[in-house]
Amino acid sequence: MTRIALVTGANQGLGFALVRGLAARLAPADVVLLTGRDSRRVAAAAARVAADPATRSRVEGRVLDVSDSAAVAALAGDLGAVDIVLSNAIAPLDPDRQAEQADVFLDVANGGTHAVLRSFGPVLRPGGRLVVVASSLGTLGHLPEALRPRFDNVSLDDVEKAVEDWRSAIHDGTAREQGWPEWINVPSKVAQVAAVRAVAAGRREADIADGTLVAAVCPGLVDTRASRPWFSDFSQAQTPDQAARAVLDLVFADLDPATYGELVRFGRVLPWT
Repeated sequence: MTRIALVTGANQGLGFALVRGLAARLAPADVVLLTGRDSRRVAAAAARVAADPATRSRVEGRVLDVSDSAAVAALAGDLGAVDIVLSNAIAPLDPDRQAEQADVFLDVANGGTHAVLRSFGPVLRPGGRLVVVASSLGTLGHLPEALRPRFDNVSLDDVEKAVEDWRSAIHDGTAREQGWPEWINVPSKVAQVAAVRAVAAGRREADIADGTLVAAVCPGLVDTRASRPWFSDFSQAQTPDQAARAVLDLVFADLDPATYGELVRFGRVLPWT
C-alpha cells in the first residue's frame, strides 16, 4: 500500500528537513507532500528534495495556506487518507513587532494547528502519525495559574475560544493586565499542546488499539530564521537536519502509549503540569 506523508510549513528550515528525512526513510512507492503558501518556493523546495541522492520516495509540492481552514479541509478531502501528518507551519514573529504581527502568527501557528487536527485527524489511517511541532514552552506551567484552566482538560472548541479571547486582549491592550506572557510564542505553544491533548482525549482508546499516534513534539532549539531574533546563544542549537531526526524517530518508532497525546522531546514525555 502506498503511504502518504504530509508536512506543513516545509519550504525551509525544520519543515524542509522533515520532508528530506521522510523521503529518505519511506519506500519508493510512497509519497511525501511538501506544502507551503508560495507556489514557486514550494516547487523549488520539492525539486531540491527530489534531486537529493538520499531520496527514495516520490516528493510532490502542494500549495497550502494552513490559516485557510477551508483549504486544509479541501486537501484532506482530496487525499482521502493519510499516514503521516507533521504540522510544522509557523509565521514570522519579531520581538519588536509582536502586537503588529499577532494576527498572522496566531492564524498560522494556532489556527493552522486547529485546522490540521480537525481535517486530517478523521482521515488518518490506522497506525498513522499526526504530530504537531511545538516547544517545551508549551507546558501549562509557563502560564500564570489563573489562565491555566482555559487550556487544561478542555475541548478543541475551548482552546480556540481561549486563543481568540487572548487575541482580543492583545488588540485592546489588556493582555498584560490579564496575565498573558509578553512573548506571544509562549501561550501560542501552550495552546498548540492543549489542542493536541483535546483531540487525543477523544480518540485515545481506539488509536492505541491500532497503533496510531497523535502527539506534540518539541524538537529542541533549532537554528532557523524564525528562532534567530529570539536567542543570542546558538552554541548548543541543532541544525534543522539534526532536529528532524529526533522528530522522525518518534514518527517511525512503534507506538509507546505513554507518548500518546503528550508533548515529547527527544523521546521523553514532558509533563503537562
